Amino acid sequence: MQRLVLVDLDHTLVERRCPTTEWTAEFCAERGLPPAAEPAILAAPTAETFERLAAAHGTDRSGPDLWTRYVDGLAERVYVLPGALEAVGRLRAAGWTVTVLTNGYTAIQGAKLARTGLLEAVDTVCISEEAGARKPDPEIFRVAARSSGHDLAAGAWMVGNNPATDILGAQAAGVGSIWISPELPWQADHPAPDHAVRDVPAAAEVLLGLPG
Repeated sequence: MQRLVLVDLDHTLVERRCPTTEWTAEFCAERGLPPAAEPAILAAPTAETFERLAAAHGTDRSGPDLWTRYVDGLAERVYVLPGALEAVGRLRAAGWTVTVLTNGYTAIQGAKLARTGLLEAVDTVCISEEAGARKPDPEIFRVAARSSGHDLAAGAWMVGNNPATDILGAQAAGVGSIWISPELPWQADHPAPDHAVRDVPAAAEVLLGLPG
């Protein structure tokens, strides 16, 4: 099997300092947007949404400025989980290609990766908005592999915390799965992951211990 590992972003490599709902409410209050704007932002945090809100509510900020400030604020409120950067470095040093595979909006996920230093730490990034598919669709796993110059048919591993998108998605795509679960037991009505570990450093130990 080729040494390719796909790693989820949110709650796997990074964690939020506060819920997105809390930051959205704070953002709207500070920038003159009514509470009624919050559901629209949470449902579709895009540049187009902020253009519409700026026009509808007469804020003194332009749509692009609101969008930029919102994305920057989200990125400021995430941090890399302990040992994750070091684990990625160890895998790459051992010859593994490390690709971040995440659902979400390109601007938001890209800002998180850049601010936390993960963008420079991994080989490639695959984000659902630009990939045109979302986990658990097997297609996004194939896109992620191709983005790093690999063919998914030659094998890979997925590391992530979400049973439905990361683990069941990996199983549907025919790749190995490592579930990040500090506390929760696996749901017995779903096929079990290949491994269940506490965090990314522990997942790296599993991969580094594989034969070959």
